[in-house]
Amino acid sequence: MSEVTITRAVRMPDPFRIERFLSNPKLGPRLLFFSGGSALNGVAQYLKKYTHNSFHLVTPFDSGGSSQGLRVAFNMPAIGDLRSRMMALADETVLGHPDVFRLFTHRFSKEAEQADLSRQLDTMIAGTHPLVAAIEQPMRMLIQNQLGMFHAARPKSFDLRGASIGNLIMAGGYLNQNQQLEPIVLLVSKLVGVQGTVGPVSDDNLHLAAELENGEVVIGQHLLTAKEHPPLASPIKELFLNRGLADHEPVRARFPERNRTFVQSADLICYAPGSFYSSLIANLLPEGVGQSIASCTVPKVYVPSLGHDPETAGMDLLGQVETLLGYLRRDAGEACPTEKLLNLVVADEDTPDELAEKVRSLGIPVLKLGLITPTSAPYYDPEPLCEALVSLV
Repeated sequence: MSEVTITRAVRMPDPFRIERFLSNPKLGPRLLFFSGGSALNGVAQYLKKYTHNSFHLVTPFDSGGSSQGLRVAFNMPAIGDLRSRMMALADETVLGHPDVFRLFTHRFSKEAEQADLSRQLDTMIAGTHPLVAAIEQPMRMLIQNQLGMFHAARPKSFDLRGASIGNLIMAGGYLNQNQQLEPIVLLVSKLVGVQGTVGPVSDDNLHLAAELENGEVVIGQHLLTAKEHPPLASPIKELFLNRGLADHEPVRARFPERNRTFVQSADLICYAPGSFYSSLIANLLPEGVGQSIASCTVPKVYVPSLGHDPETAGMDLLGQVETLLGYLRRDAGEACPTEKLLNLVVADEDTPDELAEKVRSLGIPVLKLGLITPTSAPYYDPEPLCEALVSLV
């Protein structure tokens, strides 16, 4: 069997493709995103206009925010980013389930007393809380069952203040499904009418860790992002996975067969904006990711983050691209050609020419477009970014 690669000229943005996808997003392109965190949620929400067939592989290795208490209580993968991406892709039309969406996006007050929050949770389990009572059967009973499972298993010391109800429902579902993540993700996707596919990049219950250039080892995603703790004292030298916050031994996560199928069926692969190490590189660590990407012949695009990222202190665009390729080659093989891993960098038009030229010296074109508007600054405007991605399919 011989392999043939076909190339085509691309008009950016391509009005014909954009109009075609806008007219029938149910038949839209299969864009696959390696991403985590909330940085891509605005783009994902806008992307529904163009396609209902996108894939979103999200890291389950976080250890901060609302997910942290659940991970400690139940020794489970992080679910917060999975929930937030599903909410971004939820059906917002009259055909969707707005009552379920409202419940999943509701958070308990951070200032309320624990006893009061426990009573609220009891009314949700009983189905009498207004947010739950508004949901039709049988969805209401499904949600009550998951919340009841969470309530029965939660430690007495579990802090409900600021808790995401969607996360509590998913935690209960995880426990209810013999500690399997995929079934509850599929259930929630159905409940809120996710217009796309969201899933963990790995089902393994692992944590992020980093060796810094000064030799220090930092364990836990929440210590890397500078959102909940001070910035790192030294740049990251090596990112790896381990089994717990007190474990320094690197391990490899598994890349499930279903995700390999998503990669093989994609029309375009996007390394999405977000925290560089904890959101993007973390998704490339499971064994089989690099090989799967290298084996398919679709456009592979890197969209770098805008603004200050504490995880990339002292690293310019060239450094990010080289680091991205380095982690992909750890699985795909050191001799894997660049064009099998990355074909294009899509950047804003204000990206300095000298940085773009450095990346081009690696054989990777840099497409500079007007991706920031007065209303979106200093971040990407979802509309031109989505138009750019669907034009490249």
